Formats: sequence, structure tokens, C-alpha cells
Amino acid sequence: MTKSELIKMVAAQADVADSTAKAVVEAVVAQVTETLVQGGAVTLAGFGTFSVKPRTARIGRNPQNGQEIQIPASNRAMFKPGKALKDAIQ
Repeated sequence: MTKSELIKMVAAQADVADSTAKAVVEAVVAQVTETLVQGGAVTLAGFGTFSVKPRTARIGRNPQNGQEIQIPASNRAMFKPGKALKDAIQ
């Protein structure tokens, strides 16, 4: 599902205009992003939790020539599905 498909589905289910649904979806995405940038977590009961997990620097290998390379530390966005979502997709 693409973002535009999600917007159309939200608009249909909530019985609102596409422009209103678009504003709501974009606001939710922006707030989740902002919270993660600040290092927080977003928990949606029954759906799951978005969080940030730090990754340490490590040594990897270039697959083309096998040479060792230094991979810098970074932050990674994570999603842990909630119980209701896990149960729904099994």
C-alpha cells in the first residue's frame, strides 16, 4: 500500500474529503518522525511501538573485493508489532 492509497482508504472509512485525510496522515507521520528524531518512542495500543535503536560502529567487508571497511555508528528506526497486530496477521 502506498501513502496515496492509505489516504484514500482513510478518507473513505472516516467519510471525509481526501484533502482532510491527507492532512491527518501527513500530520501523524510528521509527529512520529519528530518524536523518533528526539529519541523518543511512539506506542499505538494494539498496533505497535516505533522506537530508535542505536547501532555501534563496526568493521564490515566490501563484497566486491573483500577489503575491510569501517561502518560508522548510526541510529535505526525500529517497529515492534503489538499483540493485536501479531494475532491479526497470523
